[in-house]
Amino acid sequence: MGPLKKAWHFIWYDDSLLSWIVNLVLAFVIVKFIVYPGIGLLLGTQFPIVAVVSGSMEHNGMDFNSWWEENGQWYEERGITKTEFEDFRYTNGFNKGDIMFLKGVEAKNIKVGDVLVYETSSYSNPIIHRVVEVRNGDFITKGDNNNKEDKPVSPNQIEKTGIAVFRLPLLGWIKIWFVTVFTLRG
Repeated sequence: MGPLKKAWHFIWYDDSLLSWIVNLVLAFVIVKFIVYPGIGLLLGTQFPIVAVVSGSMEHNGMDFNSWWEENGQWYEERGITKTEFEDFRYTNGFNKGDIMFLKGVEAKNIKVGDVLVYETSSYSNPIIHRVVEVRNGDFITKGDNNNKEDKPVSPNQIEKTGIAVFRLPLLGWIKIWFVTVFTLRG
């Protein structure tokens, strides 16, 4: 058996601990350096996938009408009606632990209701909140579960990120768990 066949057999058929470790390393390398950048290229962003690490967009298990009863006044005072909100993507918010796929977008194409991911020096993780107003070229965002709006977001804060276009529920808990475990050990 030639060296390529031996390697192939070792990776795919060998059931040893070393084979499992090699498989994990290969999976990591393939995802990190081929799959993730490939998705980023397709979606036009350097960060195509993010895990939601806070509950700021959660609707606390409420259906939309119940959530709007409690929170709708804030939006209505800013000119966003219930009907308009119902047309927004992620009308029912999303949860800590969800995975969000992002699409790069030019600042001029971002509109009220879009769920924007941006970077700020105030937090180590990117923020993922809903655009509630566009003011003087900046974006005013707010987490659906928060009581107040964020500081204005400038277009340069979203250069590497974008808007959320697809959600995978709960799979982000894997990342949150790993980060938590390795942070506690370090």
